[in-house]
Amino acid sequence: MATISWFDLAWCLVPVAIVCAVFVAWQGKPSEILIASARMAIQLIAVGYVLISVFENPSPWISLAIVSLMLVIAAWIAIRPVRGQNGYLVPAIIALGCSVIFHLVISLALVLKVESWFQPQILIPLAGMYFANTMNAISLAAERYYSELSNQRPNEEARLIAFHAAMIPQINGLLAVGLVALPGMMTGQILSGVSPLIAVRYQVMIMTMILGASGVGAALMLWQLGRNKIGLTVTGGKN
Repeated sequence: MATISWFDLAWCLVPVAIVCAVFVAWQGKPSEILIASARMAIQLIAVGYVLISVFENPSPWISLAIVSLMLVIAAWIAIRPVRGQNGYLVPAIIALGCSVIFHLVISLALVLKVESWFQPQILIPLAGMYFANTMNAISLAAERYYSELSNQRPNEEARLIAFHAAMIPQINGLLAVGLVALPGMMTGQILSGVSPLIAVRYQVMIMTMILGASGVGAALMLWQLGRNKIGLTVTGGKN
């Protein structure tokens, strides 16, 4: 697999510049794109150095600490659309934690049959993919649920609409895979020389686990919001 130099990586600034140019041309502010892109690069470089150390010195406590940190950060990001409201963070943490841990157990113990669950080379990438997708599902569910309640929808109807909205990206991904695009993990494996048929098996596991984690996470989030009466007294856009 070809190695990308830091100099060659500078070409990745071109698409960022194009998107910023559109913002400027349309009288918008490109600051959010620039900040997000800079954060992405800095975070990934920092994580790269951390992972080198973690991979060389595997520890169940370090792996558990990293996954726990990922959980809290993912939950905080997930409630971004409703962060001005009270009572969303704890349900997001519970929904993310329960759904992702359950699907990690299936992946590690039953599908991959790993000897040590805390192997960072396996646990951290899988947890990252599951958290990221479940986080998005929970975020969509929370935002749509609050929006529908603000429009005076009954709780049951708002919950169903929110769940449908949360699952749209996952369903679209299942329908498009193989026909429109090859997923990132499968592409990475193929580029590294792994047989496409082996890469396919891994990708099937990833996509089904992400589907399940996203669905369970969104459902748990909506169930908690309804059970705790969070947002059920929405009036004029506020709880």
